[in-house]
Amino acid sequence: MIKETDGDDYEAARSLNQELTFQDTEHFFAEEHILLGQEQKRTLGLVSEDGVFTNLGLLLSDQCIHTAKLAVFQGSSKTVFKDRAEFSGSLFRQMEEIYAYIDRFNRTRAEFPGLKRVDTRDYPPEAVREAMLNAIVHRDYSYSASTLISIFDDRIEFVTLGGLPKGIAMSDVMMGVSVPRNRRLANIFYRLHLIEAFGTGMLKIKECYAGCSCQPSVETSENAFKITLPNVNYEAETTSQKAPLFKREQRILEFISAKQPVSRAEIETATGLSQSVTVRTLKKLLELRLIQKSGGGKNTVYFQEKESDDDEEHKN
Repeated sequence: MIKETDGDDYEAARSLNQELTFQDTEHFFAEEHILLGQEQKRTLGLVSEDGVFTNLGLLLSDQCIHTAKLAVFQGSSKTVFKDRAEFSGSLFRQMEEIYAYIDRFNRTRAEFPGLKRVDTRDYPPEAVREAMLNAIVHRDYSYSASTLISIFDDRIEFVTLGGLPKGIAMSDVMMGVSVPRNRRLANIFYRLHLIEAFGTGMLKIKECYAGCSCQPSVETSENAFKITLPNVNYEAETTSQKAPLFKREQRILEFISAKQPVSRAEIETATGLSQSVTVRTLKKLLELRLIQKSGGGKNTVYFQEKESDDDEEHKN
């Protein structure tokens, strides 16, 4: 209530830390061929008219105190951790490192509906980009808690501090209405061509999932905003993994598991299957991700990925 009535502007307020450096931000500006000297810092709001660093300057400085935490979970719940990371430094550094980290887990599924191979990422890269930028640009930095990003097998969740601005409904946001909480920060990201000026982020996310059976969702509370991006490949993968295997597929899978790594010729000898049948069966097992292969040509071998010690410990 105090924040709503006292006219406080977090971005323009004096930073408690006045020993700020901007190596990351200056490098990012330089890549876009935009000058960031003292005069530009004043114009953009990093420095006040009194010549002191503002909170906006703190956000873009190497000494930024706000962080983002990312966790990767096994399955669709938060029972088992697979990996975790925390990102600090200027918002530009966090932006680049978060996107690169998520991209490591954004797998590509290959299908052959006809003669041509069709690759589909688990999450549309443009949707990931927009959801991440929304979490950075529109969060309420007057709170000290971290932005939270959770990666599950079937979805990614972006939880941002700060609910919708007063007077704005969720239906307004989905229609493209934009009322930035951090007006100066949004202006800088706009100048750097990272975001659009007219609230197109949510519209772009919806467009990325056009025609998909699964759709992104948005949840809001008084103090938080959550965007959930579903894994577009998850349903197809789980359906194919549950499909029963033919006897020859099961025979080959059992042989690989017992003798790995093995060549195609070894599989043919052990199972008595023809070369053409073996090739087709191996191709299907690879598509189902039940086996993997390495090498090339005559040196190609097939194997099953062994579980890590961490996975074994979680099961125990």
